[in-house]
Amino acid sequence: MRDRQVGPGGGQGGEQHHRTRQFEAFVAGAAGRLLHAATLLTAETRARNPRAQALLTASLAHTYAHWDRLRGEDPYNRTRADLAARFARTSWRHHRGRGGVLSALTPQERLVLVLRLYEGVAEEQTAALLGLPEERVRAVCARAVSALRDRRDRPAGPDRDRRDRPGEVAS
Repeated sequence: MRDRQVGPGGGQGGEQHHRTRQFEAFVAGAAGRLLHAATLLTAETRARNPRAQALLTASLAHTYAHWDRLRGEDPYNRTRADLAARFARTSWRHHRGRGGVLSALTPQERLVLVLRLYEGVAEEQTAALLGLPEERVRAVCARAVSALRDRRDRPAGPDRDRRDRPGEVAS
């Protein structure tokens, strides 16, 4: 005998439909920010971010698979934690950036910076999530910010070359 699914009014089919709608609503509200975080982590550009998209897709699939077990836990926090863990496990693949704003940083620096400054995760939570001492998180964050400031303050491209040559003034 075939299993019958009950419609949206009740039963297993209705529960599955409700679960799917809840998850779709979550994705509609959170996917843009999570994709931006993933793009910063992978140091890709917004226009070309296939690694970030794959990372986010895997994290969202994991969240969906555990949706019924969240029990009051914020699905955004769960997905962000999974995203960070997946990135940390595969960061050797993302060592070199592809033109993204954080491409000059190491994967660990990107991860700490994105969690602390972009996502606003507290230092102690970041440390617990990454399995690092708080002092290490603080040091990595400070080093990353300093590296970005140094990069920002350094002139780029042809102007830099002209300034470095004696006797020439950049226009």
